[in-house]
Amino acid sequence: MPLLEIVQTRQITASIRLDKTTAEQIDRYAAFLHASADEVVDKALAYVFAKDRDFQEFLRTPEASRATQSLRIRRAPQNGAVAEPIVPPAKPARVVDTASESRARS
Repeated sequence: MPLLEIVQTRQITASIRLDKTTAEQIDRYAAFLHASADEVVDKALAYVFAKDRDFQEFLRTPEASRATQSLRIRRAPQNGAVAEPIVPPAKPARVVDTASESRARS
């Protein structure tokens, strides 16, 4: 019998907007816990969902299964396709004043 039980979870990537102060608090709490911001958000929401009795009652209603999805989830590539990388914006081109440079060399 193994000493450790590893529970594999399916993780997704989603995009959400937060108040600036909330985002700062998440970063600070993550530093406090020596954890990632993703872990803080995930565990905090799981805690709230589990503790909210009204929400737990709502989950047992048919209305809960009809809730509209509003979370923006980044979809994984299908059929073995390679995901397109997220490319950072290009750096602005360096503008060179050739007249100034030629005067400086003179």
